[in-house]
Parts: sequence; structure tokens; C-alpha cells
Amino acid sequence: MDASEDNMNPGMQIATDPLSARANEVRAETMQWRSYFRSQMICEKDFNVISQFDVLVKEKDYEMVKSRPEEVLSTIFSLLGHLSKDLTVQYLLTLLDDMITNDKECFNLLQDYKKKTQTSPWLQFFNLLHRQDEFIIYQSARIIAKLACWGKIRLTHAEVLSYFEWLKGRLSAAKNKFRESVVECFQIMLRIDEYRATFVETDGITSLILSLLRENIGFQLQYQLIFCLWLLSFNPVIARKINANNAVIPTLADTLRETGKEKVIRIILATLRNLLEKPEERTKEAAMAMIQCKLIPVLTVLVNKTWVDEDIQEDVEYVHEQLTDSVQDLSTFDEYAAEVRSGRLEWSPVHKSEKFWRENSQRLNEKNYELLKILTKLLDTSQDALILSVSAHDIGEYVRHYPRGKRVLETLGCKELVMKRMAHHDPNVRYEALLAVQKLMVHNW
Repeated sequence: MDASEDNMNPGMQIATDPLSARANEVRAETMQWRSYFRSQMICEKDFNVISQFDVLVKEKDYEMVKSRPEEVLSTIFSLLGHLSKDLTVQYLLTLLDDMITNDKECFNLLQDYKKKTQTSPWLQFFNLLHRQDEFIIYQSARIIAKLACWGKIRLTHAEVLSYFEWLKGRLSAAKNKFRESVVECFQIMLRIDEYRATFVETDGITSLILSLLRENIGFQLQYQLIFCLWLLSFNPVIARKINANNAVIPTLADTLRETGKEKVIRIILATLRNLLEKPEERTKEAAMAMIQCKLIPVLTVLVNKTWVDEDIQEDVEYVHEQLTDSVQDLSTFDEYAAEVRSGRLEWSPVHKSEKFWRENSQRLNEKNYELLKILTKLLDTSQDALILSVSAHDIGEYVRHYPRGKRVLETLGCKELVMKRMAHHDPNVRYEALLAVQKLMVHNW
């Protein structure tokens, strides 16, 4: 699969989503332009232009724009600027969106018109994001994305930041029936590499994962969210950051294990492949995380299926081969590190291995105490008794085999957390926390 940046229509229009459904209703409306003219709300020139153009666009005839671009576009933007009735604004936005989506020449003419008049292509639409009507808001947001990506003019860094923060707020809203339309804007925007870095800057990856973890989101939204991760993974620097995010690969693995939708399987496999091959410094961490998430058995089933889609066949074979090769070279510490990074601790043999702790306790200091920091965070935030028990145990084993690490644990605030867990309601957590505290207290601090 390839992420083309110059694709005018990326095939993401969803006929059944609320925005598209409402757009179909709006197109069927008949606007009372003559009534506006009689009440002197629009001038005669604008009335003549919009009346004539409205008839033509019903038949998807855009020749009038091509022959009289300035006249038509100035009328549309003028009406958008001073007519306030929701239905009228909805109609004008839908008319404009259809025009730039269905005919590339019309899109280019709009860009030329804005350049000639020295006006921002998207300022008017940004202003409409503050309206109360949801259709107006999300139709405007979609037009902004198209204008910002399909043409040669780019949003400034500040504009992209503001736009992404607005979209993220709408994505995380408790109730939003237009969530698919929000993600569609991300799907359009993230085809442009310079926008990807800004998206990551706003902690957009976390927003995507949190949305994926919502209950009952539906496979279409699931597909769209992972599509965004796939687009991001084409950037080598961002692919590495995705691999460093301990929630992404486990979430993709869980989704792959549970889904029966071929389009979701395809986009997950394409994303996993990018995460393995796109980073400039190809480390073992992505492969280790996938192995830790027990993806090899899942991929073994998928690789033995017959797929009509060649992309799926190629990607599943590639990822399966990479993981089966990597597992041969995996050290015990690699396995342990991958388990800790996944945040899904369990009583795998390594935790109770005296030999492992004797040989590897100091390695928990590597990468600025990365693994110790993760164990500390799990001890602080996890609600799972098993994870709390294992993390308390590992903290104790670390300090038992590396007494100098007590200072590190004190700095991280880990000592207080272990002591706090001695009062946990689960007896196993209390037991492991008690043992860890005893190991911490063996020598004077």
C-alpha cells in the first residue's frame, strides 16, 4: 500500500456517515434566492449568479465556474459572509465542497481566486468552526482539510496546531455522532508529511489510541483511526516514535486478534510492516513488542489463509517472516524488556529466575532507567492486581541484586509507591509489596 500525497479524492467518502447523510438532504433543498433578493439581503448581481449556478450544479455542471470563475466564487464567498440562516450556510458549504471535490479544475480556480484577491483560502471556514450547527462546523472542517492538502498553499504551523487541537477536542468529546468526519479530516491532513510532525507535536498519537480503546466504536471508525497511524508510519522519525509509544503495538495486536473485517486486517498489517521497515535505525524493539503481544500465532493463522487482496498476502508474509526470524535472536532480557514496555506484566518464568536477575539487574539502568520508570508508573497507575504484584516483585529483585539502585528508586518515588501497595485490597499485591519493602530495607539508605 502506498500513501500518495497528491490524491485529490482519497476514497474516504462514507455514504452512511451522518455528515454525508445530512449533505444528501441539504442537496435536495430548494433555496429561496428570490426571497433574499426581494428583502434586499442580497444584491441583484449575486442573485443572478447564484440562481443560474444553482440550477447547473444540480446536474454537476461546473462550466459556469470555469468560464466566469471570479464572478461565481466572489458571489459564493459573499453570500457565505453575510447570510446567517443555518440551512442557507449548509447549502452553500455543500455546494462548494461538491465543486472542489468533483472537479479538480474548480479546486484550482478557487486557489487562484484566493491568491488573486490576496485573501486566506481557509479563514472564512475557520470562522465557521465557531457556529452552533454541527453540520456547518464539520463541513467547514472538511473543506479546510481539502484546501490545506490538495493545493500548493499550506497552513502555517500555528494554524495547523490550532486546527489539530480543535479536531482532537471533537474526537475526544463524550458524545459526537460526527466522529468519523473528524477522523476523515485527519486522514486527509496526514497525507502531507509536514503536517504529520505537527500532529505528533500535539500528542495526536495518544488521541488516536484512546479513541481506538473506546468501547463499541464500530469497525469503520476503527479502520479510519488505524489508517491515520498507517499514514504517520511512513515518516521514519515518526515511525520510531510510534514504536516508542508502549500502547500502539499492543492496541493494534488486540484489534487484529479480535477483528473479522478484511479492511481492518489490511490496514493493521500495512501499519505493522511500516513500523518494522520504515525507521532509519531499524532496532529490534518493534519486533520484540509484536512478539511480546503474541502476534506470531495470529499471523501464522493469517499467513495460511487465501487472500484475494495481494497487499494483505504480501504484508502478512513479510511481518510473519520478520517476527519468526527475530524470535530466534531474542535474548531473555529482550523478552523481559518487551514485556515491561507493553505494560502487560504476567508471571512469565523470567521474573522468578535467580540467574536472570543476577545477570541483568543493572541493565534496568539503561536508557536513563527506562524500564524502572515504566515499572514505577505501573505500580502507581495500574488497576490490575497481577500487574501490581509483578511490578512490586521486580522492583524488589532489582534492588536485591543491585543495592546501589536504592537511590535511583528513591529519586523515582518508587519506595513510597511500594510501601503504599502494602495496604492494597488484594493479598497477592500486599505480599509482593511487603517482600519488596523488606529488600529495600536490608541496607541503610
